[in-house]
Amino acid sequence: MKKETIALGDERFFSPDAMIWQVDREMVLLLAGGRALLMQLAHPKVAAGVAEHSHFKADPLGRLYRTMGAMWSIGFDEMSKARASLEQVKSVHRRIHGIISPAELAPFGTAYDALDIELLLWVHATLIDSAMVVYDLFVKPLASDEKCRYYDDSKKLAHLFEIPETLVPKSLADFNSYLEQMLVSGEIAVGSTARALAKEILYPSPWILKPAAPLFRIVTAGLLPERLRNAYGLGWNKRKEKIFRLFAKGIRRLLPLLPRPLRIVPNARAAEKRYL
Repeated sequence: MKKETIALGDERFFSPDAMIWQVDREMVLLLAGGRALLMQLAHPKVAAGVAEHSHFKADPLGRLYRTMGAMWSIGFDEMSKARASLEQVKSVHRRIHGIISPAELAPFGTAYDALDIELLLWVHATLIDSAMVVYDLFVKPLASDEKCRYYDDSKKLAHLFEIPETLVPKSLADFNSYLEQMLVSGEIAVGSTARALAKEILYPSPWILKPAAPLFRIVTAGLLPERLRNAYGLGWNKRKEKIFRLFAKGIRRLLPLLPRPLRIVPNARAAEKRYL
């Protein structure tokens, strides 16, 4: 890619020389979807909102693809399209609020709201962390300075979703500490709703997805933090670990051979045409 990025940077939220562009342009990051979703659903308030205000059970992976489509638009499209996608996501969030079921691992009468800035931060954090984990494993390891640049870029995304700057961890080290603290806190607790939704993700109904489902389950389980893997009841052993590692190695070798339409997300391909 050429370095003529000034004009494009003026027209988009991110320019092609941004680290977030380099990472998020990779289609293989879709493999992060299962991990990110299960991490999000481990928060009872997120699980309640998804269960009660979406068609998740009917089309869980379709919901994931639509979510990623909106994020691709925000990340790569011209400003007008990116802002429209951003506003569409915010519009959906405005309709999501309610009370958590008494059966969940939360105090009776606990309210949830998708515009809750702490929930927005948790969802944002799962996407950013999952992207870095998957890029490291399936594309190539990111150097420490590249991870810091990626995280710094991600703070602009947090700002776009109106997460206050005072709430967003200032550095990558602070971000990692935030994730660790959340995972051991009482806020993250996998309840019955999260497990039911996870089953819809890991055992998809459409017949066309069933052949790949066993491998998808292994990949998702392998990517999850061990504590959440156990909380969801996802068994893990040496055989699954070996399959997971061999699959990651195979993907890393295959990626350089793939044509651009199979490797690069469509929004990034369209934006990069003027710089190739």
